[in-house]
Amino acid sequence: MDLEQTLKNMVNTMKLAKKSDKDDYMQHLRLVLLGIGGIGAIGFIIQFVFSVFRFG
Repeated sequence: MDLEQTLKNMVNTMKLAKKSDKDDYMQHLRLVLLGIGGIGAIGFIIQFVFSVFRFG
């Protein structure tokens, strides 16, 4: 691993990176919250089904 090349790559990455605007941020936030809510809903449904129907 070449430390100098790694540092150059880091500097180039920071030069290319841009701060996202409010619209992009809100869209990503909505998608993340929708994903968390979807996973939570699936988990709740599975827990509910197994608590109502006692298998075994």
